[in-house]
Amino acid sequence: MTNIPLHIHNLGVQDYQAIWHKMQDFTDNRTANTPDEIWLVQHPSVFTQGSAGKPEHLLNPTNIPVVQSDRGGQITYHGIGQQIMYVLIDIKRHKANGNELSVRDLVSALEQSVVKTLADYGIQSYPKPDAPGVYVNEQKICSLGLRIRKGCSFHGLALNINMDLTPFRNINPCGYAGLEMCQLADFVSAEQAKCELVAPKLVHYFSQILGYNTQQIINN
Repeated sequence: MTNIPLHIHNLGVQDYQAIWHKMQDFTDNRTANTPDEIWLVQHPSVFTQGSAGKPEHLLNPTNIPVVQSDRGGQITYHGIGQQIMYVLIDIKRHKANGNELSVRDLVSALEQSVVKTLADYGIQSYPKPDAPGVYVNEQKICSLGLRIRKGCSFHGLALNINMDLTPFRNINPCGYAGLEMCQLADFVSAEQAKCELVAPKLVHYFSQILGYNTQQIINN
């Protein structure tokens, strides 16, 4: 267990670029005593291109904006009904406290938090070592991308809950041609497939995996 505090912010629906720049500012201005944070949010329709993204993976230009982001990975889509969990973690502080935490460990913690959450719904899912994210029957249900700056992470995961998956057809999701996407609503009832029900599970499992024992929920 770690005594590093963890703050959870429920941000509702927010513009992608606004939240992205707030994450950058938070990371640039945090100190050794700044609590780690989780930001739970949904974004209006937007394609985001990762730092290594290739323009040819946008197959069909649409009226949906395309934002060049500083996260890792290729192009993906965000929309209402997709639960995003951004993790602003001081990785080097975990190491200093004797809780060895690598970037690979953080990626694995994100993936396993999704696997465990989906297991609560009776869904068997799995990560792939060569393609970060979480999959169900070879369809991708969760995308993942991080940025590390000054030994601290930002960005995180995007789990498809109950959304319009059509825009994914206009891209090679995460750079993989022909990759099919799925969502929680494909496997459970609409009453179960709600972001507000899924988000606490993601937070619980992520916190458990990384050993946080002090949490504070902040609704803003």
